[in-house]
Amino acid sequence: MSKSVYEYSVKNIDGQEVNLSQYKDKVLLIVNVASKCGFTPQYKDLEQLFEEYKGEVVVLGFPCNQFGAQEPGDAEEIKNFCSLTYDVKFPLFDKIDVNGKNAHPLYSFLKEAKPGLLGTEAIKWNFTKFLVNKKGEVVKRYAPNDSIDKIKKDLAPFLA
Repeated sequence: MSKSVYEYSVKNIDGQEVNLSQYKDKVLLIVNVASKCGFTPQYKDLEQLFEEYKGEVVVLGFPCNQFGAQEPGDAEEIKNFCSLTYDVKFPLFDKIDVNGKNAHPLYSFLKEAKPGLLGTEAIKWNFTKFLVNKKGEVVKRYAPNDSIDKIKKDLAPFLA
């Protein structure tokens, strides 16, 4: 198993390859997002967190259409929705699968590093979050309904 998220490359929402090692020495919050989900208003909280900890914490959003087809749009539609509706400035990436045989390797790593409730690795829904320390290690997994306030409380030891 890989030891760090820095070993992965992903395509950003504009289709360009991004090596996650460019985020070395930053705390990351990696989230599978969707535009038509009951948790979609979390975009606002995620953007607030990104702005509040600018330079120290980076939110990485991965659109996913695997849960109730809640992210049907293409890259341009997703970008426009996020920008116009929630003024999202944190990095967004290409739409991916987070579960199943076509799951992106990054998500396979995240799920193996921090399994969910009762040891299940599968992502249960949109807006599942993974906290990654400055060394690229997955340190915590959050359920879709976990609040940004809860995440903020957990950030302190990783920001030092």
